[in-house]
Amino acid sequence: MPLSSSLLFSVRRKEPELVMPAKPVPREIKELSDIDDQQGLRFQFPMIMYYRENPRMGGKNPARHIRDALAKALVYFYPYAGRLIEGVNKKLMVDCNSEGVLFVEAEANVRLEELGNTILPVCPYWEELLCDVPGSRGIVDCPLMLIQVTRLMCGGFTFAIRLNHTMSDGFGEVMFLNAIGEMAQGASVPSLLPVWQRELLKARSPPHITRIHHEYDESSEEDNNYRTQMIAEEDEDTICKSFFFGPEEIRAIRKHLPPPNIQSCSTFMIIAACIWKCRTIALRVDPEELIRLTFSMNLRNIRGLNLPSGYYGNAIATPGVVTKVKTLCDNELGYVVGLLKEAKSRVDEEYVRSMTDLMVIKGRPSVFAWKWRGYVVSDQSRLGFGEVDFGWGSPVYGGTVGVSGSMYPTTYITRIRNEKGEEVLVVPIELPTTAMKRFQDELKKFAQGPVEDLCDRPVMITF
Repeated sequence: MPLSSSLLFSVRRKEPELVMPAKPVPREIKELSDIDDQQGLRFQFPMIMYYRENPRMGGKNPARHIRDALAKALVYFYPYAGRLIEGVNKKLMVDCNSEGVLFVEAEANVRLEELGNTILPVCPYWEELLCDVPGSRGIVDCPLMLIQVTRLMCGGFTFAIRLNHTMSDGFGEVMFLNAIGEMAQGASVPSLLPVWQRELLKARSPPHITRIHHEYDESSEEDNNYRTQMIAEEDEDTICKSFFFGPEEIRAIRKHLPPPNIQSCSTFMIIAACIWKCRTIALRVDPEELIRLTFSMNLRNIRGLNLPSGYYGNAIATPGVVTKVKTLCDNELGYVVGLLKEAKSRVDEEYVRSMTDLMVIKGRPSVFAWKWRGYVVSDQSRLGFGEVDFGWGSPVYGGTVGVSGSMYPTTYITRIRNEKGEEVLVVPIELPTTAMKRFQDELKKFAQGPVEDLCDRPVMITF
């Protein structure tokens, strides 16, 4: 039976160790791309997977088994075992010195089934399952990766990882995890060989900005004013709740779109537009304020970029939508979806080239510059964390822990399967207490049935 977030258990950890490539690898300096080393990616992001016991594994220690496979995978992904250094104008490069990635073996006195729905975002005890190692949170001259494998009393285990975002996006990270999984199951070479080639996303010479990039607009006095308006509510307790959108709820929201958009819009676009509108109304800021939404886009299929299938660097754009509060709040949902679709349609090869040139010309600005007026939504539902197999089968859940390592207003959308086998999107929202109540009131206008059924509702998970 699912237990509450007050569940108490203890975790015993062995001393952290550095895992190095199992064989000698090249000692060299590799430059990151001009997308990799932007300011907005200079943080570490955590992910977690939960695995059941598998009798076919014959009682193997998952931590030792995965640790050995990690060393073998690092032979092919050896830059992960290096350390970042800064060159001229703070350009990031990897010193491939094979110093290793941090690895922690642990065990917890709890069973997987006891954790229940608390394994879903926002996981209340994720820092127990991915304990920070002192001195490991930096960007430069620090381990690029921290992994903790925690054995559970039932024979299952958790695999938690924290990666320096400048090295890879979610797709690149999953590529590496799949390589570990293949090595753990006896492969000698990954089925998809990694490709560095960060020069493919390097600024042109000379660089020149040819497109509008609202996502990198600089902050202003307006942002400080917006922050001042939020102070009263931010002095309240801030709470984070997860909302669950299954097929029924998504169909209900689609009904608020005009006929041309009902079927042509992706589920992500609809959810992103809906929560941005509801969140903005809930925060009650000046109707004349400008606000911005940015969302992540995978660039691997953009024609002309010619990114190889094994590319594991950051191949993402974050197109931005800027509008006045009153325009967003007064218009129908279809209008908001249209703004997002138009922003997405602008992302082509020239847009990406212009974006990389902007990084060099403007000194690698951050997509998070509008700290209080901005909001970031990232779709992590198709990255593949839920399919990573180390030999124990697919995880019960794999994805975000529900919090961002960036310290800015960000929502990471992930997915699970319910008891019917249906895909359900999990959408964590963090707001001051009174704003959360207003957010739920606004969401009720779009969702079918009581919004309480969307928030923290029991989702049956098979353990």
